[in-house]
Amino acid sequence: MRRLLAVLLAVGLAAIPSWVAAQTINPIATGRTGMVASATPLATEIGLEILRKGGNAVDAAVATAFALGVAEPAASGLGGGGFILIRLANGQIGFIDYREMAPKAAKPTMYLGPDGKVIPNSTTIGHLAVGVPGTLAGLNLALTRYGTMSLRQVLAPSIALAERGYAVPRTMAGLIRDNIEKLNQFPAAKAVYTKDGLPYEVGDHIVLRDLARSYRLIASGGPDVFYRGEIADAIAAEMRRGRGLITKDDLAAYQPKVREPVRSTYRGYEIISSPPPSSGGTHVIEALNILEGFNMAQLGFQTPQALHVLTEALKRSFADRAKFMADPDFVKVPVAGLTAKAYAETLRKTIDLTRASASVAPGDPAPYDKPANTSHISVVDRAGNIVALTQTINFFFASGVLVPGYGIMLNDEMDDFVPTPGSANSIEPGKRPLSSMAPTLVLKDGKPFMTLGTPGATRIISALPQIIMNVVDYKMDIQSAIEAPRIHAMTRDIFLESRISEDVRTALRALGHPLQVRGAMDLYFGGAQAILIAPNGVLFGGADPRRDGFAKGLWD
Repeated sequence: MRRLLAVLLAVGLAAIPSWVAAQTINPIATGRTGMVASATPLATEIGLEILRKGGNAVDAAVATAFALGVAEPAASGLGGGGFILIRLANGQIGFIDYREMAPKAAKPTMYLGPDGKVIPNSTTIGHLAVGVPGTLAGLNLALTRYGTMSLRQVLAPSIALAERGYAVPRTMAGLIRDNIEKLNQFPAAKAVYTKDGLPYEVGDHIVLRDLARSYRLIASGGPDVFYRGEIADAIAAEMRRGRGLITKDDLAAYQPKVREPVRSTYRGYEIISSPPPSSGGTHVIEALNILEGFNMAQLGFQTPQALHVLTEALKRSFADRAKFMADPDFVKVPVAGLTAKAYAETLRKTIDLTRASASVAPGDPAPYDKPANTSHISVVDRAGNIVALTQTINFFFASGVLVPGYGIMLNDEMDDFVPTPGSANSIEPGKRPLSSMAPTLVLKDGKPFMTLGTPGATRIISALPQIIMNVVDYKMDIQSAIEAPRIHAMTRDIFLESRISEDVRTALRALGHPLQVRGAMDLYFGGAQAILIAPNGVLFGGADPRRDGFAKGLWD
């Protein structure tokens, strides 16, 4: 700890509250020639293995993403989708959208019963809940366009891991236990992720041979095996068996999209994040723009007034999200207006510093709309390339549908559409559902400063501004910024971790905020992974103990 504080002092990042530094669970990872932060130690080590073999940050991020499909199969994998944000050392920015898509046979009313109401669980469990997966197509495009290694090379460590197996970690054991009823509904999932219908315990050995088989097929045959070949046949057959909608034609038609990321600033730091169909980047920026008009450092870290202002900013951002956000290939999304500083000023003026808003209506970004979105991975390499990657299969263990013989858990991303007609985010064939994922990069004076992101559905949009403020306003190191108590607010209630003191809670209730108190360090609030790049080139990695997060750096 003394050595670390000396390094922090040398780079001007040690002005943090002593109680914050003293209570961190995970140590800060340090390095100079590379860093990987992911949701599990096994995946992080695979990313580091790729860096050691000469791969760049994109190679390592893609390898880590495949590894998470093995080591964290409840949260991501070949059956899902995501977003990757890349900044090369030469300043080139790339953003790839590999979000899932609605199949061609999808309809706005497909989840409604005869009474016009949504059929319970129809959007989250079973074959109808599955969107066309994009993970492999997106990772392959990133590797082809920005990487230096082959698909075979980056898949090799994950194939070995899946074949030899590993000890079930705490978080995975808990997720299997919490989802045992869903897993037992589907024979293929039951056979892989339970012991004759009973949950795996912490430390039990699990082997994913069928998933290893799929990875081997992809390593030798490329993405066409998944989208047009043997695996596509297996997915289409499973869809027919369960009366799902995805056909082999749907799989063959899938294409990842290259998009322009959203950009803004916060107190002199440049923020670059995910554009629609993710709502994450846009509304992280919108919230930060509102908060920038308050002196958050002066208000204090998690004082009642600071949390009140944060809550009110988040409420306004989420109100706009509900009205305006959707797939930009189908709906005009006023991104420029939503991220405009002048628009944030109009929203800021509606905040009453003495009272919580009973309800918040969407704003009107149109006058400002002028030209100008699970698991997360952060990677930095020795050349200065940086990556933020967030991907998901939606709910833990997703739809519950596992492709027999291939080990691929299929997403339930159709749940991210509005299941009724008339919304910007209603279901249409070929449309991508709204996401909250927000892989984010932060620059200072044009140079990389931080890469970060988190899973957690809508809690992504509330978590990332808090982590950024913890670093920028409250001068915390990256691990303390991630571990600090967190809140979430969308409409009326504030959800908060129990480490926020009772005195603060009492004051928030007096301001009119209903509270929902969660655990001390609750999985509900996501699992952020981040890397901070100090001015002297030292890398600081932070990983969230709310999951099994693990960051590790290289010095050689």
